[in-house]
Amino acid sequence: MLLTIFLTVVFCAAISLLMLSAVAFIQDNRFFSSAPKEVRAVLVQREQEPFKGARVIGWTLAGFSVLMILGVGVIAIWDGVRSGFTFGQFFVRFLIIFTVYKLYDMICFDEFLLLKSGFFQHYYPEGASALVGKKYGFNLKSQLLKLLVIFPAASALAAWLCSLFVQ
Repeated sequence: MLLTIFLTVVFCAAISLLMLSAVAFIQDNRFFSSAPKEVRAVLVQREQEPFKGARVIGWTLAGFSVLMILGVGVIAIWDGVRSGFTFGQFFVRFLIIFTVYKLYDMICFDEFLLLKSGFFQHYYPEGASALVGKKYGFNLKSQLLKLLVIFPAASALAAWLCSLFVQ
């Protein structure tokens, strides 16, 4: 269980690093597909880097983040296979990681970074007008779909595949 908690924290940190690298350094609108459609509609593509080497830093951080995410998956699976996890144990591990991540996403990214702190608006001031009047839960339907349907289904599928390798 301690490993699962540690992997969850690493997963959330990796996603945070990926978001930071996309917003602050890479600044490519293709990264914002999960942003509200009203915001995506007003974003201006940044052709010029915020400073010399920003995109190199961003892509380096993004690559490191992807490696961290993959590492979480590899360690979660390897430890489960090594420990002889059942389908249920794999399912609970994956469900904890995905559920905590989604709650973190809803609270930290959507509520704090997007609506309260102005982090996103600092880098994309044109998006501020599209967020006026938005309150927490503006995308609750899609978030709950992921939290209650997609992530449990993905956890079950991953658990089933992993349990095939346990002897």
